[in-house]
Amino acid sequence: MKLTAIFRSAQRAVSFIVYTMAIILCQAVTLTVSRKARTRRARAEWLQRAASGCVRILHLEISQFGALPTSGLLVSNHLGYVDIILLAALRPCLFVSKREVREWPIFGHCAQFAGTIFIDRAHRGDVSSVIQQMQAALDDGVLVVLFPEGTSSGGASVLPFKSSLLESARRLGCPVTAAAINYALDEGLAANEVCFWREMTLVPHLLNVWSKPLIYSMLRCGVARQRRGDRKSLARELQTEVAALHAASTRELSVRLPQPSQQALPVCARRLPTAAKPQRP
Repeated sequence: MKLTAIFRSAQRAVSFIVYTMAIILCQAVTLTVSRKARTRRARAEWLQRAASGCVRILHLEISQFGALPTSGLLVSNHLGYVDIILLAALRPCLFVSKREVREWPIFGHCAQFAGTIFIDRAHRGDVSSVIQQMQAALDDGVLVVLFPEGTSSGGASVLPFKSSLLESARRLGCPVTAAAINYALDEGLAANEVCFWREMTLVPHLLNVWSKPLIYSMLRCGVARQRRGDRKSLARELQTEVAALHAASTRELSVRLPQPSQQALPVCARRLPTAAKPQRP
């Protein structure tokens, strides 16, 4: 890592730690004294404020295609914890996450304070409880975000969706929106340096992410609509839609790909050509 990158990483690490500890402390006090702050809507709005500060610290540049819904269920591919920051900064929402995230340093506390719905994937009986919590959030008019791949990836493709995680969409009967997330860097590969997957460990990954001058992100959303069919057909349908959105974003980014000998994943520079320039959220 270059010296300038080391200094940048150290500066942002300090900013991030101070900022997140402050917002966690404030939220802990607020939840203790205010009943209103404990509602799902208030927790989602707190997460949006917290994520907006993290976007500035990370220098995360967001481009958006299509309308991000204000309610209902959003189904997306999953590339790592930066996805949470990106989506939460754009819209108050609640996330369905694996139980292990609760134990993560800093992020685990933020997830709990934000009203995250945790699921224990080792116990199928946990699905009914999760669906009840999702229904309560939807009844409150809060957008609920689900990552049906069941894990994060490097973004080369969209993994098959876990049908068990989509049982909620079938039972709830709410509008479901497909979405795809992509990342790119001026230098380096997003799969190696932004996506959090394989056997990566959190702290070294964070230090590397903080060292980047700019992280370019693209969110592409489909159309919200009611879904029919059993959970397996629904999983295939939504995976196909998310994959198509992902491919469209990849084509947008491909205008600035490096030479084939260097190519591993879509990478673009900070600016897209005028013809491909997306709408800003």
